[in-house]
Amino acid sequence: MAPKNWTNRYFDFFPPVFLPSAILIVLFISVTLIVGDPMEAIFDRLQNGIVDNLGWLLVLAVNIFMVVSFLFAFSKFGSIRIGGNDARPEFSTFAWFSMLFSAGMGIGLLFFSVGEPMMHFSTPPVPFSDQAERANNAFTYTFLHWGLHAWAIYALIGLGLAFMAFNRNQPLTIRSLYYPLFGDRIHGPVGNIIDVIAVVATLFGLATSLGFGVQQVSAGLDHLFQIPNTVNTQVILIGLITLAATASVVAGLDKGVRVLSELNLRLGLIFLVLMLIIGPTVFLLDGYIQNTGRYFQNIIGLGTWTEAFTGGTWQNDWSVFYWAWWISWSPFVGMFIARVSKGRTIREFILGVLLVPTLLTFLWMSVFGGSAMFLELQAAGTISTAVNQELSTALFVLLEQFPLNFVTSLLGIVLVTSFFVTSSDSGSLVIDSITAGGKLDAPVGQRIFWALSEGGVAATLLLGGGLAALQTAATITGLPFALLLLVMLYSLYLGLNEEYQENQRKRQSKEQASYEKILKGLVQKQEKTEERGTN
Repeated sequence: MAPKNWTNRYFDFFPPVFLPSAILIVLFISVTLIVGDPMEAIFDRLQNGIVDNLGWLLVLAVNIFMVVSFLFAFSKFGSIRIGGNDARPEFSTFAWFSMLFSAGMGIGLLFFSVGEPMMHFSTPPVPFSDQAERANNAFTYTFLHWGLHAWAIYALIGLGLAFMAFNRNQPLTIRSLYYPLFGDRIHGPVGNIIDVIAVVATLFGLATSLGFGVQQVSAGLDHLFQIPNTVNTQVILIGLITLAATASVVAGLDKGVRVLSELNLRLGLIFLVLMLIIGPTVFLLDGYIQNTGRYFQNIIGLGTWTEAFTGGTWQNDWSVFYWAWWISWSPFVGMFIARVSKGRTIREFILGVLLVPTLLTFLWMSVFGGSAMFLELQAAGTISTAVNQELSTALFVLLEQFPLNFVTSLLGIVLVTSFFVTSSDSGSLVIDSITAGGKLDAPVGQRIFWALSEGGVAATLLLGGGLAALQTAATITGLPFALLLLVMLYSLYLGLNEEYQENQRKRQSKEQASYEKILKGLVQKQEKTEERGTN
């Protein structure tokens, strides 16, 4: 007999998924805290071993994801509607994009929007003698990591989950992605293992983002109020912000997550427009157009570059880490997107998830990173020196160079904190659903458990090695899940093809019935005509 959920007032979980996931997470936290300082060296060796030997696999995987996304969008499957032919969207387009953007990349955008272009400018992956060319390529490489490749991962897993849940009536868990391939066997040990990997990957991917976010909040508080930017301060901040995230989780998807997501987008737009106005406006708009065009012009070459002939560690430090990070985030973001996308066609879903957040992300990077680049080109070292010293302070050092710097820095801190809360509560709801066997409304106590677990893992990673530990956690969990996603593509194809064939049969039956009705009417009309003629 298949195991059932263990249920009481505070918990409602599926033991074969919940217990192994919780044990692995508690074990990781315990070992990291007990071992102490040596864990930093262990994390570093793990990171280097994985990316040196298997980085090529992640590069190949994300390119496959991007190509398959567009193939699905423009194929015969594009007209299939998530939830069935009569389904309609539950959320407005604005609310949908707000939740996509907030869940997908909020904290990372604020953390890397200034620092990454400046680091690629200071230390380019390939040498450029011309300063303008170095600046141009700095944005091209930055866009590579935040563009279509990243969103294609989210689009595919989100599509698969939405399709299986709303069209095939499967539980909203990662195992359901493999139902067309394995059938009812996904409800046994194979499915349990898939869901455990997804839970661990999601939690560590989230913890990586939360770690980046709290580092930036701490740097901002130090910059504005001289509160020491130490690991202890960061751990305290994680505790405080996690409590706020827990409150949002308790409120639920519609009242908590949706409201915060829309608030994030509005605050982000205010921040973006304000920076566009006080910054070098024309330079930034010119840069956005040029940066975006250059990205699309070079996307194939950049996306498949692996340093095979030049050597070096740039790919390992940047692209491979990003691909692993996005993949480890994908169960969370994909499931969250699936939950809010019922009623949209596959073409609308994929193009919406791929293009709108990508272009908005590019605008953000061009405004904030472009403002930093403008200052750097005027006076070398203005921003790059601070970035190379401490990446988390980059945004606040930039804002200091412009009017209203106290207001904009404070807005930046609020926005990072708000994104932190949104990511944490969204992730908690998703992990909660997986460990509850696909249930969407598990008890509050279970949601609180996962919200606190995310904060605990983020704090442990910071204590166990800081930035290196965050990168290692994302890489270790992202790699095995990348393999699962590659298998998922074939399973999703089988499911979509079956749905398409069913729709075709229904359409043909409907057309046949309509034809027969028309024919019957003509026959009856003819009989009446003949009857009148006889009379």
